[in-house]
Amino acid sequence: MSTIQATIRETKTKGQVNDLRSKGNVPGIVYGGEQPNEKISITTKELKNLINKENFLSNVISINLDGKEQKVLTRNIDFDTITDEPIHFDLMRIVKGGKIILEIPVKFINNELSPGLKRGGVLNIVRRKVELKCPAENIPTELVVDLEGLDIGTSIKISSINLPENVTPTIQGRDFVIATVAAPTVVKEPEKTAEAAEGEASEGAEAAAESGDKTSTDGGDKAEGEKSKEEDKSSSDKK
Repeated sequence: MSTIQATIRETKTKGQVNDLRSKGNVPGIVYGGEQPNEKISITTKELKNLINKENFLSNVISINLDGKEQKVLTRNIDFDTITDEPIHFDLMRIVKGGKIILEIPVKFINNELSPGLKRGGVLNIVRRKVELKCPAENIPTELVVDLEGLDIGTSIKISSINLPENVTPTIQGRDFVIATVAAPTVVKEPEKTAEAAEGEASEGAEAAAESGDKTSTDGGDKAEGEKSKEEDKSSSDKK
């Protein structure tokens, strides 16, 4: 779990907020539970480090605020439309006993142990994230799908995933598909029609005929040339 150092901010005007940003900090707010909302700030560097972490919107983080730690979830981050820099964030307190709806990422393991994938099958992922209703104190970081032993034609459904206690999908009433092991896709060339085949045969015959005519003509010219040379030689001998 990541821990971030936060500071209470006393900004009341837009100018004060802009001054806060110019000093390398980002304003934000912490809300939720019975405590009042708190206006805080963290450094731009720390917020960017948080954003760069995989699935940061579903990761529980701890903020250290005036020496007290609070567990929170990142619920929203606003960015400048020109610079793409973060300019504001919202954090929601995790209250024990409460329920939270989150999109949890799906992780696939043991691809190399799947007979279907070994034979050229394809893992067709239908859902990369699943929306779950989770107790605040029991939020999974990911859902793991084990592909060991799965062959072509297998459908992996939500019922085949071991969910933590009291964690349920928001989609109820049907056993929806997470992924399938599909057959390999083979690209076939279109079959030739009878007309196309006849056309190719005709072109081949014409090419062969043209080649034969050229050879015959060349041979005739050569024979006539040789005959002329023999006649000239005979005339010379008589003289």
